[in-house]
Amino acid sequence: MTLRLPPRSRIGELLAPDAFVFATGIEDTFVAQPWPATGRTLDEYELTGHYARLAEDLDRVADLGVGAARYGIPWYRVHPAPGRFDFSFADEAIGGLVERGVAPILDLVHYGAPLWMENAFLHPDFPRHLADYAAAVAERYRGTVRWYTPLNEPRIAAWYCGRLGWWPPNRKGWNGFAQVLVALARGIQAAVEALRAVDPEIVCAHADATDLYVTDDPALEAETALRQGLVFLALDLATGRVDATHELFGWLLARGIEPKHLDALLGAPIDLEIVGINLYPMFTLKRLQRARGRLRIRSIYAGADLLERLAELYAARYRCPVFVTETASWGSVEHRRAWLESSLDAVERSRARGVPIVGYTWWPLFALVAWAYRQGRRPLASHLLQMGLYDLEPDGLGRVRTPLVDLYRELAAGGSRVAGRLAAGG
Repeated sequence: MTLRLPPRSRIGELLAPDAFVFATGIEDTFVAQPWPATGRTLDEYELTGHYARLAEDLDRVADLGVGAARYGIPWYRVHPAPGRFDFSFADEAIGGLVERGVAPILDLVHYGAPLWMENAFLHPDFPRHLADYAAAVAERYRGTVRWYTPLNEPRIAAWYCGRLGWWPPNRKGWNGFAQVLVALARGIQAAVEALRAVDPEIVCAHADATDLYVTDDPALEAETALRQGLVFLALDLATGRVDATHELFGWLLARGIEPKHLDALLGAPIDLEIVGINLYPMFTLKRLQRARGRLRIRSIYAGADLLERLAELYAARYRCPVFVTETASWGSVEHRRAWLESSLDAVERSRARGVPIVGYTWWPLFALVAWAYRQGRRPLASHLLQMGLYDLEPDGLGRVRTPLVDLYRELAAGGSRVAGRLAAGG
């Protein structure tokens, strides 16, 4: 492929002091291994009809006037066997974005591993296989794709793969969580090294989920601090911060992690050029409390000050620019619009205080299918989560344009108070 980014894309200016990029994305969870009891898989592109409507959906992305789109390619389809690659879909999708003037921020891994990789992320050669895949993709799209997310939300992947047992390798408990998380951190390091060996100009935006834990119970302060530390642990591991002085070093050892594996992570740290924060007002704020003698963790619907607090936390901890790589609310269009406007007000306030937020992504472009679909038996329509700028029709999955589309176009074009001021420097 010889496609190159068109001049009107602003993604290359993200690291400039006054840069700001509006983006969108299409939910791209890929868990190709079927759930034994139902036979169902979780390929969001298949479930939402994106494969069949690719050109139309890319037109919708471009119609927003955004500078970039977070976009994933399905590892299990691109890398169907060791040493073999099939870029037919990826070429069409990535080429389609670039031809439409939208710069891809390319997700290499969005939860799922290839079918042939036994034990998924706990396969002994997982880091090498991921590095091979990353190198092949970077070589294929050298000069076309500059921005990558090597592995989206490693903590959430470790939770579903290692703690809950929902996704391969189907481990359960805190030991499984720790094992998968350490493996994912090793994979991130290997992928970044492979990408940059092919193209030193590549920039990685490392996106992770950003839960904020709180409690009103003094007896739960230590547990709250532990949970908050776990939120940062994946990035801390990948950036070589987890030595004997780290607050979770002992916790990892107690979960069965060998010191030699932590030493290996210390010896190959990645640099964070961009940290991506994924947050949702209905999920991200969590309160710990005791109920009938048991620990309970409840999600609390949050106000937009949540974004300010998290952006400041991540910018201070990792000392790099912050990109809001996922955010949205669910429910009515009015409900979603309220979050869009209030969260962008929060972005403006944060930037006015000097917090280096360089981008904002409404995710997803259209509704997604709840992950419980894979284990469930109810029809797909009952699992649709309307969180997008477009809704999906329950019958036929037609894309229904909402007033949020025009609002987001106005924002991306600099037609509002927030976007106008921020885009002026970019």
